[in-house]
Amino acid sequence: MSVKEGLGLIHVYTGNGKGKTTASLGLTMRALGNGLSVAMVQFMKHDQGSGEYVMSKKLENFTLIPCGLPELVDPKNISDAERAAAAEALVKVKELLYSGEYDLFIIDEANGAMSWGLISVDNMISILNGRPKNTEVVLTGRNAPSEIIEIADYVTEMRFVKHPFDKGIGSRKGIES
Repeated sequence: MSVKEGLGLIHVYTGNGKGKTTASLGLTMRALGNGLSVAMVQFMKHDQGSGEYVMSKKLENFTLIPCGLPELVDPKNISDAERAAAAEALVKVKELLYSGEYDLFIIDEANGAMSWGLISVDNMISILNGRPKNTEVVLTGRNAPSEIIEIADYVTEMRFVKHPFDKGIGSRKGIES
């Protein structure tokens, strides 16, 4: 059996702790090292020179598309522009996922986008159900909806215990971005 024949499961990385996107990027490295092609579409993230975006331009077989506005989304005050960016991201997810070009497909911050009502859980499930048979999918982000957890094959919850932010240490280039 080839590496690609064994693919097709759904992973969920959720929880209030750090490391969901980071874990998906670790899986990306493993997949690329085994000759697989990888795409990542990021909800609510804008190209601000993040390490993963810069690196994606240097790696063969890795496509990363940030789909968001420069400012962080306030879940209590979501703008029409943020809803439009999320809708465009969902269209991009479906287009790339259904292309059949990718063996591993990461939908970064999808859980948060669903939990905040930026995109529909039902639409996401429909897209996941229609994906090519041997495409492995990862959904990251806090507050994974129960319907997504139900259909997933892997669910990992990152739990907050301690963070340098509590000491006033902000996001550091190369570590958090």
